[in-house]
Amino acid sequence: MLARYLSMSPGNGSDRTLPRLLRAMCAASAITLLMSAQTVCASAAEQSQISPTLRKIVENNSIVLGVRESSVPFSYLDAKQQPIGYSQSIALKIVDEVRRRLQKPHLAVSTVVMTSTNRLSFIVNHQIDLECGSTAHIRDREQLVAFSNSFFDYGIRMAVKRKSGIRNYSDLRGKTVSTTAGTSDEQLIRALSLTQNLDLRILATRDHAEAFDAVKTGRAVAFVMDDPLLYGKIAQEGVAQRDYVVTGDPLAHEAYACVMRKGDPVFKKLADDVIAGMQRSGEAESLYNTWFMQPIPPNNMNLRFPLSPEMKALFANPNDRPSDN
Repeated sequence: MLARYLSMSPGNGSDRTLPRLLRAMCAASAITLLMSAQTVCASAAEQSQISPTLRKIVENNSIVLGVRESSVPFSYLDAKQQPIGYSQSIALKIVDEVRRRLQKPHLAVSTVVMTSTNRLSFIVNHQIDLECGSTAHIRDREQLVAFSNSFFDYGIRMAVKRKSGIRNYSDLRGKTVSTTAGTSDEQLIRALSLTQNLDLRILATRDHAEAFDAVKTGRAVAFVMDDPLLYGKIAQEGVAQRDYVVTGDPLAHEAYACVMRKGDPVFKKLADDVIAGMQRSGEAESLYNTWFMQPIPPNNMNLRFPLSPEMKALFANPNDRPSDN
């Protein structure tokens, strides 16, 4: 239509018609753009209205992530005190999706360092919005918080000095073992001591670094923990890592998941979809190889912890099944 008017010769009224037409077309375009912008804003507003977590993020123009200090290689602080790790990388992928959903590409991210004893209360009390670290999805914990799809499957074992002669839990009778306070590992080793009459002395420490240090200094003969974390602590020993070994039948099999507040199915689905997408696309396996099969900070250590059959099954069938431990 516009081409028709442009082809009109002067003097037949086209000099007056063309400006009117252009003004009308510009007005229509402006209305279309305005309606599109309103639709985008409405979509973001609707997202925040039906999700308490997204509403809080919009109000604060920031998402708060809970991170760990020494959960190598999942969530830990590097030499510059910045959080890094396998789990932290997943958390940042979820942040990217939050930014996309809310149309806030520059949404700020802040972090809060937590411990095993206070991580759930930080979620419940709205001090953080999301924690992707080394928190096991235990059914009992569902009374307090919600969990995303699982992103790591593992067994609970123990790290000991190679020369100690300790190979399984019966070898611990009457001895001191360390574990991290507030973990399911602590509950399991205490229960094992009672049911098998091992008379263990349990040293429950503030974090994983302190628990492993207890074995190094002889205050404990074994550190009971999730096996990838044990391999992580041993790898940090450099040439001395040959002095330690991970041993014992698994006390249980558990899975890590991201933690969020209860009663927010929209935010949970957002996190679930991100994790499932990473697992099905191969991105999660690539990320795994980066953190478990290649040199990582600090000191370019390599855990050499190959992808297990359980992990392959998880990637093939994403789920949020809890452990009953």
